[in-house]
Amino acid sequence: MIAASSPYFWLRFWKQVFKETPRNKRRPQNAFWYLKKKGCIEMQREGHEVKIRLTEKGRKEAGKYQVDDLYIAKPKKWDGKWRVIIFDIPATSNIIRDIFRNKLKEFGFYQLQKSIWVHPFKCEKEITLLRKFLGATSKQIQVLEVSRMEDDKRLRDIFRVYV
Repeated sequence: MIAASSPYFWLRFWKQVFKETPRNKRRPQNAFWYLKKKGCIEMQREGHEVKIRLTEKGRKEAGKYQVDDLYIAKPKKWDGKWRVIIFDIPATSNIIRDIFRNKLKEFGFYQLQKSIWVHPFKCEKEITLLRKFLGATSKQIQVLEVSRMEDDKRLRDIFRVYV
């Protein structure tokens, strides 16, 4: 505690952690000030402590990384239900529609029709997070859980799932 209150502690800490070299000497400070200038973080003093918090804009930026790391887990046994994603995103939002469609492909969804996609495993949380990130509504993107689908043998073969 005493060492941390020393004005030279943080300087030595930064030097030790980031092993300053002429090339990356100011990289940590630049990243911090860049995020602050961009409005992604804010500093607040509480007593003797300075706290750094994400702003709303910072949460959205961080959400990009959450969306990039999303995946749909494959359980050991299929529950026999299909997850059907239907969406109707207006033509004025082509970019959002394309991003959403590409993410569905990454997740391994199968396209039944132009805006109807199907997957055998639970994915509501992932789709909800993606919907929020893209700023779409639940009317624009819906997740259906279907217990019976006509002629689903072809889909079971594609996904290699069997009851």
